[in-house]
Amino acid sequence: MEEQSQDSASGEQTVKKEEVEEEILKEEEAAPDAEEEDEEALPHSEILDIFEEGLARLVQDPLLCDLPIQVTLEEVNSQIALEYGQAMTVRVLKADGEIMPIVVVQNATVLDLKNAICRFMELKQQREGGVKHISWRYVWRTYHLVFQGEKLEDDKMRLKDYGIRNRDEVTFMKRLRKK
Repeated sequence: MEEQSQDSASGEQTVKKEEVEEEILKEEEAAPDAEEEDEEALPHSEILDIFEEGLARLVQDPLLCDLPIQVTLEEVNSQIALEYGQAMTVRVLKADGEIMPIVVVQNATVLDLKNAICRFMELKQQREGGVKHISWRYVWRTYHLVFQGEKLEDDKMRLKDYGIRNRDEVTFMKRLRKK
């Protein structure tokens, strides 16, 4: 009697298993068509709009509220790294008095800081529609980055080795010409 109940139970399982497999096959056959329809349903511009709306909602989070509305993924990742202590903010003071908050990783070099300054200015120019091109070769030939009176001359040296920590201020200082 027990054998009959086990046989009937295993028979039911076999039938159910076959039914499930049939359903899966039907769904898989229908799935490519559905994906193609979805891809055709939204043009690229609408997908970008949806993505930007999602980013705008993300930026409303208290952790990310300091970011601009036209935020990039790079900026979001930097802000998250700051929150987890994997990055630091170096305040770069320009000659006109403007302070640029530059985010770099904890073990960043002077070159990493320079590259982050370039990226920051590039994004700022795009958002404000200002100067189209900055000659960074000219900028680095004409100006030093200075921290507490010491020039950051060695691009390979880490910021920590100069004593630069989170929220420290680095200044752009014009180089003196030698005659």
